[in-house]
Amino acid sequence: MMDTKPPSDAAGQFKALDRTLPFQGPEAVDTDVLECFPYEYADTPHGAAMEVVIATDEFTSVCPFSGLPDFANVTVRYVPDHQCIELRSLKYYLLSYRNVGIWYEHLVNKVLEDLVRCARPRSMTVTITCRPRGGLASTVTASYNCDAMGPLESRDDVHS
Repeated sequence: MMDTKPPSDAAGQFKALDRTLPFQGPEAVDTDVLECFPYEYADTPHGAAMEVVIATDEFTSVCPFSGLPDFANVTVRYVPDHQCIELRSLKYYLLSYRNVGIWYEHLVNKVLEDLVRCARPRSMTVTITCRPRGGLASTVTASYNCDAMGPLESRDDVHS
């Protein structure tokens, strides 16, 4: 018996569903897990010049438009003052973004502000290198320098 159905039209078979997966807002980020330990070399010439670089390729958050997952590399570079970021706590902090919808440009600034509040470094730079979405790759960077910008708490332009 011959099939009388017309051939399927792939373009007409699937529709954009104007769909958004559920996600949380930035208020769900767990800053309470961040911990530091005392940096014993802060007052030595070589200790004051030391830079810490922390990197992970396991970061994920979600697109605040669609709720679909975004994947990124996160690099934190900082010159500690009297405290260093405890890595286990940083991992838990970064994992708390897993279901958070946030634009990359807001993400990099929030991470920077949260980590500066926690560690109170001499300087810090956070770089988020996002995996391509729709053929476009994004890298966003935000920096803080205590000498040039003053303590974070005294700034009027800082978000909470």
